Amino acid sequence: MTRFLLGRTALFALGLVVASVLIFATLRLLPGDVAQSIAGTTGSPAQVAALREQLGLDRPIAAQYLDWAGGLLRLDLGESLVTGSPVAGEIAEKLGVTLPLAGLSLVFGLLIGVPAGVWAAARHRRPAGLVVGVGSQLLAAVPAVWLGMLLIALFAVTLGWLPTQGWPLDGWQDPGRALRSLVLPALTIGIIEGAVLLRFTRSAAIGALDQDYVRAAAAKGMTLDRALLRHGLPNVMLSVVSVLGLQVVGLVVGAVVVEQLFTLPGLGRMLVTDVGRRDLTKVQGELMTLTAIVLFVGLLVDVAHRRLDPRLREVER
Repeated sequence: MTRFLLGRTALFALGLVVASVLIFATLRLLPGDVAQSIAGTTGSPAQVAALREQLGLDRPIAAQYLDWAGGLLRLDLGESLVTGSPVAGEIAEKLGVTLPLAGLSLVFGLLIGVPAGVWAAARHRRPAGLVVGVGSQLLAAVPAVWLGMLLIALFAVTLGWLPTQGWPLDGWQDPGRALRSLVLPALTIGIIEGAVLLRFTRSAAIGALDQDYVRAAAAKGMTLDRALLRHGLPNVMLSVVSVLGLQVVGLVVGAVVVEQLFTLPGLGRMLVTDVGRRDLTKVQGELMTLTAIVLFVGLLVDVAHRRLDPRLREVER
């Protein structure tokens, strides 16, 4: 296990290095002049040149990257080109919204996808199981914006149970209101991700039905649902854990869209705003943070998969 952890950690570090190069280089290929955007249409060429020198944009690209990469090693993401405020502090504040949103979305996705997937697998030859299977494919293709607006119309406008948009001014100092503000956005992402998880869970559970230990349990009088939950679920969870690593990307993308729809002050919404303002330093930091989260969750999923599957541990020996 130690050898696996060292190798996987090395791949994680390499992934961060490659991602940093790609993010830095890609943002430099965007059209337009950052200094000109900050100076505005009234800025003279002399003012723009002075601003470029002040921001360090006149230095060689390699030198700019090395400075930024050195800051990353110290967890210093630099200062905003527009406001001059530390990027790391702003990102940490926004993660206080985005990470709970992603976590709650994942909880909803698991609560929807795993039980419904096992239930549909036990009835995969019946009309009810087929309906659930087809319904999961349709839900997985639903745009997050459309589903979010539907949930707002139902739970906020019609029933009045939850707030439609916004975030408490005092944030998590009022945990009840903060959590209520996250329920509809998280449910929007969770339903879509849960539909994807349902399909994988159903497929894995159908495969478990053919295993001897599930058949033996059913032959002894145990219902198919109970046999799957008691004896087949461990194997099903191996597939679920593998899929969760892929779904983190969906959670990140969904958070960007949903934060805009529900006007949540999260990292995704800030990223969209900073791209429009061409605040390259902040955009670099935001993209690097999101990439690091995705890669780190992938690392955790690989470790969990290795711990859950004894066959992989046997291969190491």
